[in-house]
Amino acid sequence: MLNSLGDKETNQHIYPVGTYVTVEDFDLLDDGLLGITVQGHRCVKIHSIETEKDDLRIGQCEWLENWSVRQDKSTITPMDERLKEIFDKYPEVRTLYQKPEFDNPVWVIYRWLELLPVNAEQKQQFLQHKDYSKAFNYLAQLVE
Repeated sequence: MLNSLGDKETNQHIYPVGTYVTVEDFDLLDDGLLGITVQGHRCVKIHSIETEKDDLRIGQCEWLENWSVRQDKSTITPMDERLKEIFDKYPEVRTLYQKPEFDNPVWVIYRWLELLPVNAEQKQQFLQHKDYSKAFNYLAQLVE
C-alpha cells in the first residue's frame, strides 16, 4: 500500500503493513502491460526497505498475527449479504475471487476494505490490530 505523502527517496511512500502474496498467473494485456493475478495469504509488518540499482525494493518483514474471530458467522450479517449482492451485480468483481468465502467473517471484512473508499492510513490502522472488531464496527456503519 502506497502513501502518496511519503518520500519516495527514503521509501517512506510504502506503508508499514503489507500483504504476502504468491503470483498465480500472468498475461500480456491488450495495452501491452503485464497483468498479474496474485493471491494474498497474510499480513506482514515491513521494517527496513532497501532500493536496488534497478529501483527494485527489498524489505525485511515479519508476519503479523491473523485476525482472530470471536463471533459466529451471524454477526457479519448483513455485510455478507450486501457483498453477495455486489458480486452478483458486478461480475468483474466476482471474477477476482475464484473461491468466495462469504461464511468467513475475516474474508468479508477484507473484501469491504478493498471495495469501499477507505483511505490507506485508516486501513493501515485497522490491519495493525489483532482482531477485526474496529474494522467491523467502522464498516458496519457504512454497509447497512
